[in-house]
Amino acid sequence: MLNRVLIAEDLYLLRDGLVRLLQAHDFTVVGAVETGPELLKALIELRPDVSVVDVRLPPTLTDEGLKASLEARRKIPGLPILVLSQHVEQLYARELLADGSGGIGYLLKDRVFNADQFVDAVRRVAAGGTAMDPEVISKLLASNARNEPLAALTPREREVLEVMAEGRSNAAIAQRLYLSESAVAKHTASIFAKLDLAPSDDDNRRVLAVLTFLNSR
Repeated sequence: MLNRVLIAEDLYLLRDGLVRLLQAHDFTVVGAVETGPELLKALIELRPDVSVVDVRLPPTLTDEGLKASLEARRKIPGLPILVLSQHVEQLYARELLADGSGGIGYLLKDRVFNADQFVDAVRRVAAGGTAMDPEVISKLLASNARNEPLAALTPREREVLEVMAEGRSNAAIAQRLYLSESAVAKHTASIFAKLDLAPSDDDNRRVLAVLTFLNSR
């Protein structure tokens, strides 16, 4: 079971709250750090199953969390990172996704509405999937609107891919978009074909499709 988690957050109350929340859901918190240098050291030494990382950490309170995460993923490809931020940092999101590996999430702090939503996102990222906030997806989708291969997708296929990027199953996508599961399956197959994703494990192709979408330039 993937349950070893590292937390990087400089605000004590939030950091302590995250520790208690994840422990209550059977995660083992292997570390809780508050600075960028501490985060990089812990990521490399502890190699957690997943890390929950704030973008802005001391000493500069600018992009320390993202820099440490990017450096760690260069050393340990695919190291699962769930970013927890106040803002949508498009450049950071793209750079984090640039290596094409899964295990990436980007949630906005003020849009995490309950514990189950957050814990589900942590588990999905730990398992190598994606967990993207819809607002983050919308901003990246808008900036990629004219780029290939995304331009080949129909409006409905783009909607399906957008919800897929949140890490949702076909059943969840069908419920969100008021479609049948069979219709979602057809749209998904079309997306895979248009993005030139060869047949393989379906879960893996979903991650690759999402990464193509999020990392298209």
